Amino acid sequence: MDQQPARAEHGVDELRSSRNDRWYPSFHITAPAGWINDPNGLSYFKGRYHVYFQHHPYTSDWGLMHWGHVSSADMVTWRHEPIALAPSTEEDRDGVFSGSAVVSGDDELLVYYTGHRWRNGVNEDEGSLQVQCMAVSDDGISFDKQGVVIDCPENLLHFRDPKVWRMRDRGYMTVGACSSDNRGEIWLYTSENMRNWEFDRVLYRDPDPQTFMVECPDLFPLGDKWVLTFCPMGPEPRQYLGRNTHNAGYIVGNWSPGEEFHRLTDYRPMDWGANYYAPQSFQAPDGRRIALAWMGSFGIPPASQITDGWSGQLTVHRELTLSADNRLLAQPIDELTKLRLTSQDFGAVTLGPNELRVLAENIDAAEVEMEVDLTESTAERVGLAVNKTPDGHETLVGYDDLAQRVFVDRRNSGHGDRGYRAAPCPTGPVRLRVFIDRGSVEVFVNDGAETVSSLIFAADGPRSIELYTESGVATIRRLVVHRLGTIWDGAR
Repeated sequence: MDQQPARAEHGVDELRSSRNDRWYPSFHITAPAGWINDPNGLSYFKGRYHVYFQHHPYTSDWGLMHWGHVSSADMVTWRHEPIALAPSTEEDRDGVFSGSAVVSGDDELLVYYTGHRWRNGVNEDEGSLQVQCMAVSDDGISFDKQGVVIDCPENLLHFRDPKVWRMRDRGYMTVGACSSDNRGEIWLYTSENMRNWEFDRVLYRDPDPQTFMVECPDLFPLGDKWVLTFCPMGPEPRQYLGRNTHNAGYIVGNWSPGEEFHRLTDYRPMDWGANYYAPQSFQAPDGRRIALAWMGSFGIPPASQITDGWSGQLTVHRELTLSADNRLLAQPIDELTKLRLTSQDFGAVTLGPNELRVLAENIDAAEVEMEVDLTESTAERVGLAVNKTPDGHETLVGYDDLAQRVFVDRRNSGHGDRGYRAAPCPTGPVRLRVFIDRGSVEVFVNDGAETVSSLIFAADGPRSIELYTESGVATIRRLVVHRLGTIWDGAR
């Protein structure tokens, strides 16, 4: 019996006893304490939705990776489950890295993860020795490790993040790789029994020679097309693109088993914010394609990581669809409306030049629905000041008419990283759904055509939401503020 998860739980409990909750999320998934990053093993099994995630239970820094776990019957109310996987074998001694899950009939949940070891036994200076492993569970809570199912190919220093699915009675697995000539690739494997895997082909090679590795690949169908999402490592920032230490994007193409992937689009970001990485999707029982991603940072540490005993959270669940012009659309799942406690409908609003209007006070968790009529507006910027504190700290979310972009501006947020992130938004009505939590904001633009997600750490004190204009008038066709409750079932 593997005793490591129980030891890790004790580590979490020790951190939890002194956790500071000023930015701890009300409606975003995270661990009770410690560090989290990539979502893993998204699945629906035996009547519950399962979300596993990369987790270091002993400190709020990245470290020896485990799989944390939460579950839900409805994707609204969630409960923390015991840590699912911990390093306990030679193959995963330096970390149980990211992976995925697939249901086998009605009785087993199969998870696949990367067993990680440092080649020099200490750090990544000489690269990684990474293998793909399998574990099995009959309840989604405890797992029996089955060992290595794909060994590390020769001369590959990075080889991780298996994403597995089944179709036509056959299993398929994508794995991110750094090739022997230091190029980012996605490898495809197939299996007849979900246990013995064979290399099929290099499914995708990033055309940018700066991309030395592709992390967290995912391949799934939407309509008659296939979407390939991944995280390229190495490219330099270019204008609004690639501004983060780690970035995530997608391409759309045609694919059938046994054939090459034929790309139809160029690479596009999945989110334009400062904190969006490692997206993973799964198919819900009703057929929806639903995705989660990590909000955190491997660069400048989040403020909570430094002092508060926890670090990192996941985005809200997003339903993915494909537009007629092959653009990936992401909208909050309908279930999130059940978190609304009270709603205030302001109707149509007109603001004069440089006007401020308080919409809500003493509010930690909110959703704002807002539509701006650009044909009747002259303001250079119009939007919301969120998590505003009495000392004047705030994060600005809105539309910039000069840049024709929807932005999140953190220059005066209070704590943590600063910076400005913005998504393209063509002229016409600007429809926004803005989800504001204690330490984050997620902005959905024009029914999910673009998104902007960033961590924001407000200064101390009660927080409010204000509507504002800059240098001109603004006509708001619709404005509704919802106070949101918590996703957590019982004590956190």
